[in-house]
Parts: sequence; C-alpha cells; structure tokens
Amino acid sequence: MKDIKALDFNLLKSLDALLDERHVTRAASKLGVTQPAMSAMLTRLRATFDDPLFVRSQRGIVPTQRALDLAMPLKQIMSELGALLQPPIFDPATAHQTFSIAATDYALRAVAVPFLQALKRQAPFIQVSLVPVDDALLPVQLEQGEIDLALVTPEAALPNLHARNLFQEHYVCVVREGHPVLAKGNTLALEDFCALDSALVSYAGGQFSGVTDDALKALGKQRNVTLSVKSFLIVPEILRASDMVAILPHRLVNGVPGLVVMEPPLAVPGFTKTAVWHERTHRDSAQRWLRELLFTACSESKPLAIAG
Repeated sequence: MKDIKALDFNLLKSLDALLDERHVTRAASKLGVTQPAMSAMLTRLRATFDDPLFVRSQRGIVPTQRALDLAMPLKQIMSELGALLQPPIFDPATAHQTFSIAATDYALRAVAVPFLQALKRQAPFIQVSLVPVDDALLPVQLEQGEIDLALVTPEAALPNLHARNLFQEHYVCVVREGHPVLAKGNTLALEDFCALDSALVSYAGGQFSGVTDDALKALGKQRNVTLSVKSFLIVPEILRASDMVAILPHRLVNGVPGLVVMEPPLAVPGFTKTAVWHERTHRDSAQRWLRELLFTACSESKPLAIAG
C-alpha cells in the first residue's frame, strides 16, 4: 500500500485483535464478527502489507516479523484514535486555561466577586478575562470563541444560545449614613424621595429616566434626577459624598459601608440575571465545570435582609 488514504480503519482493528489473540476465531469473537469475516480481513491485511503477517500453528496463528514490527506502532495508533472518541478529563486543581466572561459592571460586583473567590480555591492556575458585555456583538463573540460565557438579562438571551437564570434581583433605596432624611427613621416617604436629588444609571449614557421613573409616572409622580452616569460602580461613592438618593440593585450595595439601604417608597420592577453560552462550548468538560461553579456561587451569595 502506497497511500494511507486507502487504508481501512477496520483493517487496523482486525490486525490489533489478531495480534492480541493469535487466533482467528477468538479475534472474530473479540470484534463481534464471524470467523469467515475475520478470515476475509486477514486476506485483505496480507494484501495491504504485502506480507503473510500470520502463519498457522498447532494452537492458532503465529505473527511474522513484519506483524511483530507493526504491533507497537499499531497499539499507539489505536490508543490515539480511541482518545479522539473520549472527551478530555478536566481537573480544575491542575488545569491551565483561560476563560473569557462578558458582564456589566453590576454583574462584576454582584456575581463575579463570589464566583472568583470560589474559582481561586478550586482552580488556582485558571486565568479569567472579564470584559464588558455588548449585546449587539455578543452572538458573534460567543460563536467565534472570543467569549465563553456572558452574564446578561433575559432579553439578550437569544433563542440560539443556551441560557440559565442565575437569580432574581430587586431594587432598593440608598442614601448615605447620617443623611438628614434619616432623622425621620430608616424609611423614606414618597414625597421626600421625589424632592431629593436622585442619581440614575444609564448604560446608554445621558438618559435621565428609567424604570423608577416609569413607576412614578404611573402614580402621577416625578422625581428630581440631577445626575446620570454610565456605571453602577461609581454611584455608591457619589452617595457617600452627597445628600443624593438612588434606586439601585440590592446585590450592588449589599454590605457596602457608609450606606443605608431601605425599601423603595414605591414598587419598582426588578430583573433577572442570566448566564448565556454557545452550543460550541455546551458539552466541553472545562466549560461545564466553569458554569456549574458560577451557578453554585450565585445560589450561595444571597443578599442579606434590608434594614429599616
């Protein structure tokens, strides 16, 4: 045989079985074929390698020197081919891999921090790249492997992506410790809330109205939004340094010193945080481990009850 492309993989399996068993009938039984079929395979093997390969003996067949020379490389080939059919085993304690996760700044505070703490304990050599999420680019980034996992709201979880809800978030009312409005107690009347200067987060930038304002409009009310920022993470600093008020996701401000967290003076719809990933990585053992760790971290990092 001059061209490897003409080689039948079944011939290699037959040769391997014949070398192991040194008996045509036992080799046939090992592969689950009939004795005539195995004899036919041996005939093809002899033609392929231009060698008898096996000669008859009193107890079966004896390999020729050519067959013996083929035995070791054949075992290696069969082992490598077998490995192609088995998913790689992922050991987090020794793995050296890099994962890319896209998230908003809110998700970084609410999800990534407890997740990374758990990851470092279990997988000390894993590298994680946290990048901003862009809903418009997300499907292509996941498909091309630029991002392994994204933390989004359900609206960004397109039908062709795998998705799992991580938790349900609700909004709270936040002011600094020692704020004059707290003289009335750790509750805020709707009239006082509307009269205070409010800070609002606008990911698009420059907007001064959001879900809180929609809820106020339904009540015939309006608040005084004097500051619009693109990042959630700066808002706690602004609140600590001013007499402003803000309606923020609970997990963002949970445990942040210098702030007082209260129930909002009106009902504001919350949102769901969702993890999405592509079919390309759905069955990968390392990616599955990463996702399960994220799901566990989110379920265990429940926010504390609101004071007030």
